[in-house]
Amino acid sequence: MAANLGLTFWLTEWELAPSLFIGAALVIGLYCYALGPYHRRNYPDVPIKTGQTIAFFCGVLIMLLALISPLDALGDDYLFSAHMLQHLCLTTFGPPLLFVGTPEWMFERLLENKLIYRMAKVLVWAPLAFVLYNADFLLWHIPPLYNATLENETIHIFEHMTFIAFGILSWWPILSRSSKLPRLSMGGQVLYIFLMGMPAVLLGAGLTFMPPLYHPYTQDPIVWGISHIVDQQLGGLIMWIPVNLFYIAIVSGLFIRWMQQQEAKQIAAERQGDAIDNDVGILS
Repeated sequence: MAANLGLTFWLTEWELAPSLFIGAALVIGLYCYALGPYHRRNYPDVPIKTGQTIAFFCGVLIMLLALISPLDALGDDYLFSAHMLQHLCLTTFGPPLLFVGTPEWMFERLLENKLIYRMAKVLVWAPLAFVLYNADFLLWHIPPLYNATLENETIHIFEHMTFIAFGILSWWPILSRSSKLPRLSMGGQVLYIFLMGMPAVLLGAGLTFMPPLYHPYTQDPIVWGISHIVDQQLGGLIMWIPVNLFYIAIVSGLFIRWMQQQEAKQIAAERQGDAIDNDVGILS
């Protein structure tokens, strides 16, 4: 059985659930209030960076579109590969933009609450954040649980909520903008990001070479001539290659910065040594 998804599908299959728009409106509203009245009242001398604001809105937009656009219906009813793309928007691409777009003073103010600080101090500890994010991601791709998300909307919503929550936590150790809970050292960031992509890469590689695992998709119509086995292979490749390239790009940038810092320290040490030698020569 085949399905022809034409223009009508892309125009009509938008998820217009009020909860999604209310949630996005609350996040954007609180952010705008913090940048507006709250900022003018408490941090008038701290400049607002346009780039940060754009990054934050882009992060919200990416995750919102992943949930309301026809990509959601395509992933739920037809293609496993489309579902994997949606998951990456919720876990890998959207959350880091939220971090980049949040000013340091917002984090500091939030962490002044003792309960929030104590909880965050535990949850954003790098080993635990790593385990929570990857365990959650792998757990939801176990066939019985994955099938349940496609058959029960409440479970599906809960899955997406955990993806977003643990996705945000996983980026804290390398993108923290708070002096109270600082990011890892540069070397630690390189190692953390290198390891962070491994579970998704291994899962993606496994899915690429396995027979179809998720029963609901085998009952769905074939779209655009993509068989169920090819669809799962594409989903595995999406999880495997783009994620790997994304993390490699970040690791490369961090590694270059780390090497530049080490070189700067070495040059400073050499100059200090030369200055000491000169002082000794003058005294002699």
